[in-house]
Amino acid sequence: MHQSATAVDVSSTGEIRAHFPALQRAHNGSPVAYFDGPGGTQVPRAVPEAISDYLFNHNANTHWAFPTSHETDAIIAHAREALGDFLGAAPDEIAFGANMTTLTFHLARALGRKFERGDEVVVTELDHHANIAPWTALEKDRGVTIRVVKMTAPGELDWDDFAAQLSSRTKLVAIGAASNALGTITDVARAAEMAHGVGAQVFVDAVHYAPHELVDVRAIDCDFLGCSAYKFYGPHIGVLYGKHELLAEIDFPKLLPSPNTAPERAETGTQNHEGMAGAAAAVEFLASIAPGESRREQLRAAFGALHARGTALVTQLWNGLSAIDGVCMYGVPPSAPRTPTVAFTVRGVSSIAVAQQLAERAVFVSNGDFYATTLVDRLGQAKDGMVRAGCACYTTTDEVQRLIDGVREIARGV
Repeated sequence: MHQSATAVDVSSTGEIRAHFPALQRAHNGSPVAYFDGPGGTQVPRAVPEAISDYLFNHNANTHWAFPTSHETDAIIAHAREALGDFLGAAPDEIAFGANMTTLTFHLARALGRKFERGDEVVVTELDHHANIAPWTALEKDRGVTIRVVKMTAPGELDWDDFAAQLSSRTKLVAIGAASNALGTITDVARAAEMAHGVGAQVFVDAVHYAPHELVDVRAIDCDFLGCSAYKFYGPHIGVLYGKHELLAEIDFPKLLPSPNTAPERAETGTQNHEGMAGAAAAVEFLASIAPGESRREQLRAAFGALHARGTALVTQLWNGLSAIDGVCMYGVPPSAPRTPTVAFTVRGVSSIAVAQQLAERAVFVSNGDFYATTLVDRLGQAKDGMVRAGCACYTTTDEVQRLIDGVREIARGV
């Protein structure tokens, strides 16, 4: 049964912010402005409440004949339903794990059992290495050939090169829906259609995409998709979508006595039940932002409203930073498909120094390569990395201006 959280007025940033206790934090006498969301968002109060409720009142292992075990089973089922609604999938197509990286390695090992020497896997330069390393490992383990799709100078997928890398030997395409470093959104539905055209399966990394655009696995027609709840206001737990018929037949490494039905057969050992409860609560929070007849309809309306706000914020951020002498912006402009995440450098100031000086101003940003190592190297920033700032549902225009003002002072040496 769909259980909606207390309604939140999406038109009021203040009302949204009231759900996030972390926003009460101050540093050096100023309220903290969190722009580190691409590495992990803050959480609404409902998430830790769901986690503590599970641990205090329902904590048990699964499928046993006493009440707390039955309650655990129900909480897990509810989490699969909530995340299914979040991704446009069925509950029996949702598996959980430690994080997206672990789940991707697990899936790669399982799929790789049927790959043969000379089979090909396609990855891209745009991707986080969590969607590269699990597949490149098959090169050594199975003799698989890895083909790498190039990125264009602005940080978009080179579609001509993508087409050139596909062949009758392609078994899988691993592609990101959005760059966690640049915010670039890639048309993964187009990629899936092209990949399926040569008989390949498709794995989509939606870790950075899912907090900003509503995922629809049916519209994408991907075979698998991974995301992480801690990027969309939830706890540290990973989520794997797989078409049910595929999850039911893949030779996952598993213990013989463990469940052999999908999606449980994709999960090894006792799971993070409290994390599942928290992930469901994060979805419920997002659904509560807008009205609708179903959770999926609520999510569609909520993401539509949050997308409009995010576009306004990233436009303000991009234009403000671009106007500062000595600041170099990376990626596509706000007019192109992108998330509200920007990457930049300041001439003569290291990325870590920029982050440290902004932190002194109570503006928290991340710096480095963000595990998008190949992309950052292609942009010529392998040595020092970049500064990354991402807007979330709780970000305000005043906070964006504080970030812009702080970077301007740093660029001037103030």
